[in-house]
Amino acid sequence: MHPEDTHDFLAALHPLGRMGEIGDVVEAVLYLEEASFVTGETLHVDGGQSAGH
Repeated sequence: MHPEDTHDFLAALHPLGRMGEIGDVVEAVLYLEEASFVTGETLHVDGGQSAGH
């Protein structure tokens, strides 16, 4: 959702050093679909951006 010319700048601010991709969200959804014992959980798919907060 950001202009492509800002991706490198924004990626450098991120703990993983890259922008999130659609596949990152897909992996999280598939995990929740398969994890039958996980209920009522908020899963932050942000590559560590909210860690420690």
